[in-house]
Amino acid sequence: MKLLVKGGRIIDPLMGLDYVGDLLIENGRIIGLERSIDKPDGAQEIRASGLVVCPGFIDLHAHLREPDPEDKETIATGTRAAARGGFTTVCAMPNTRPAMDSPEVIALVLRKAREEGSVKVLPIGAVTVGRDGDVLTDMDALAVAGVIGFSDDGSPVSKDHIMKEALIRATALGLPIMNHCEDLSLSRGGVMNDGVVAQSLGLPGVPALAEESMALRDINLAEATGGRLHLTHMSTAGSVEIVRIAKGRGLRVTAEATPHHLTITEEWAIPGKARGGRTDAVTPGEYNTAAKVNPPLRTEKDVEAVVQALRDGVIDCIATDHAPHTQGDKECSFEEAAFGISVLEVALGSVMSLVHNGRLDLPTVIERLTVAPARVLDLPDRFPGSLRTGSPADVTIFDPQAEWVVNAADFVSKGKNTPLDGATLKGRVRATIVDGSIAYRDEVLIVD
Repeated sequence: MKLLVKGGRIIDPLMGLDYVGDLLIENGRIIGLERSIDKPDGAQEIRASGLVVCPGFIDLHAHLREPDPEDKETIATGTRAAARGGFTTVCAMPNTRPAMDSPEVIALVLRKAREEGSVKVLPIGAVTVGRDGDVLTDMDALAVAGVIGFSDDGSPVSKDHIMKEALIRATALGLPIMNHCEDLSLSRGGVMNDGVVAQSLGLPGVPALAEESMALRDINLAEATGGRLHLTHMSTAGSVEIVRIAKGRGLRVTAEATPHHLTITEEWAIPGKARGGRTDAVTPGEYNTAAKVNPPLRTEKDVEAVVQALRDGVIDCIATDHAPHTQGDKECSFEEAAFGISVLEVALGSVMSLVHNGRLDLPTVIERLTVAPARVLDLPDRFPGSLRTGSPADVTIFDPQAEWVVNAADFVSKGKNTPLDGATLKGRVRATIVDGSIAYRDEVLIVD
């Protein structure tokens, strides 16, 4: 099969490319990247004039839910949502039932991904058995089974000696520990950021210190062991400063930030905020549970610090933390509602707001979605994060100027839980190509 992508703005941060040209794909590989390529016989042509053509996005942090609970998401629906969002590879977190703590469960996930997935799926193995924080998994067996890292995800590895041993073992395998930074003794009972909005709504808060103290502990243990540490969804100004210092000391520490922690604040828990609604004079009992997430949405100061850290490379990459939930999980009190936001289908539009308001340039955003996550995980050549000739043809094509209104009811993900429902975003995926095949195509895209 031959596919010619014609006349797009080709951006490849790894290769330093940014020009209008053509991309030729054959048999799942990129075989040509030139300013002009004649259409070969029998090739399909995608007209990409006015569109950006870049390496496929790689998401280090997504919840595909399967095995069980399939009412929230499945590998089939989650990877369809990923393709619609421009992601060609997603890393699946292990907080499933059963947890991804054995080679048998990893084999099940990989089989389902091959049979039903629209994009590539890389499983992340649990650090501890059942994610209960007490007994380490057989990391060697999980590595052989195909995991690309280890995490207990929303259940942080709280015991120091367990985290220390996990770093030692994982590093011996050449894989990172990806820890959720939360000191449960400080956050216990909190449901949103500990600040003025929580006070106005009469809700218990999660202090920034809960994240920052755990991040500092993890970094100290990584230094003591020489371990590879990846810190997930950094959300506070204090956290990014801790990471900045660690990197300045040459430690093997990487970090990610989510689209929501880069673009929206705690005020989005107030009803109507997505549509420009009021943010003052709120009363207890008024809230939007779609904005409940862990770590919580923070202040404008925190958002600016995280954006600055992403711009500087202190935060290495953008990861979605896509966390789909059922309608019932959110149609309840804020205290009872599940933590999590459905992100895959709005990720690009969200982070493109940082380009349109001048806080980040477009090549930087693309780098943080492509080559940077590949580098964090030291992924093999079949997940290149680049358009190099000979590479697997994982390609994202998007319109950076397209405005659209988020309608969560139209998500292909089973999770419709987003505070952006009704918001206008600018930047939309038009096609996602995985191994040379079109995994997603927008109805406005012209293909001959």
